Amino acid sequence: MSPFALTRTLPLDATAAALRADVATGLTRSPKELPPKWFYDARGSELFDEITLLPEYYPTRAEREILVARAGEIAAATGARTLVELGSGSSDKTRHLIGALTALDHYVPVDVSESALTGAARTLLAEHPALTVHALVADFQYGLTLPGTPGPRLLAFLGGTIGNLRPAERAVFLAAVRAELAPGDALLLGTDLVKDERTLVAAYDDAAGVTAAFNKNVLAVINRELEADFDPADFDHVALWDTEREWIEMRLRARTALVAKVPALDLAVHFAAGEELRTEISAKFRREGVRAELAAAGFELSRWWTDEAGRFALSLSVPVSLPV
Repeated sequence: MSPFALTRTLPLDATAAALRADVATGLTRSPKELPPKWFYDARGSELFDEITLLPEYYPTRAEREILVARAGEIAAATGARTLVELGSGSSDKTRHLIGALTALDHYVPVDVSESALTGAARTLLAEHPALTVHALVADFQYGLTLPGTPGPRLLAFLGGTIGNLRPAERAVFLAAVRAELAPGDALLLGTDLVKDERTLVAAYDDAAGVTAAFNKNVLAVINRELEADFDPADFDHVALWDTEREWIEMRLRARTALVAKVPALDLAVHFAAGEELRTEISAKFRREGVRAELAAAGFELSRWWTDEAGRFALSLSVPVSLPV
């Protein structure tokens, strides 16, 4: 049997249909809004890789610091034979886990990009030829059905990506994850932590302008995929800290009044001068808040690790039964 298998639970036309629906809905509502997943075409992924190397952008370095320092403890606590990773991308950070999980024989990366999955699998199998990789082309926000693999299983959701979901969306997501896990399994969750506003805003508005280019890339995606005529130069990149909700917002602010046409949707999008399009929220967390959200979904927080500076956290949780 081949050590690599790929299952597609996402229909071939699902991405195009989702983009059309999100643009049609998001650009005709008030205030205007798009989900952050549309940043990530090939160019957007390159820009995000650049962002992770910027001095202002601490989350990737902080999370990697924890993984390097704590991978052995995670392995000892879980004894995982299967590692499932949601939003796996290049699977770069999970290499630290894969190397430490001595009982591991199955890896299940889950991503919307088939090319990212196959590329990562090729690299991992060269490093770990005994590993069985069963990749899933899926959008974990819209249903999650995992393949039958040996337990115990460790499901990893890293990068602080859960912060892109609103509280109600997080509740639905965590409940869906809990439904897939059995006794003995565990959830490894990456969460960026609340800290001073200056540090947070700088992480999303770097001096070199890479994050601005990344933010504006969503317009390039719409132009290419939906024949639109947005000019990125017509918009300013904005990053704001919402103290009440404890999340960062990224927005694109129209420099002047303008109309952008989206022929594929037969849509004309009107912007007033200074009007903003929200492109991302990135919630930041506190330990007790994470514990409470996990508990509501049927998890018990068992381990909590931060980087030395206390900027980012990895938590390990186990499924428990909810009261009837």
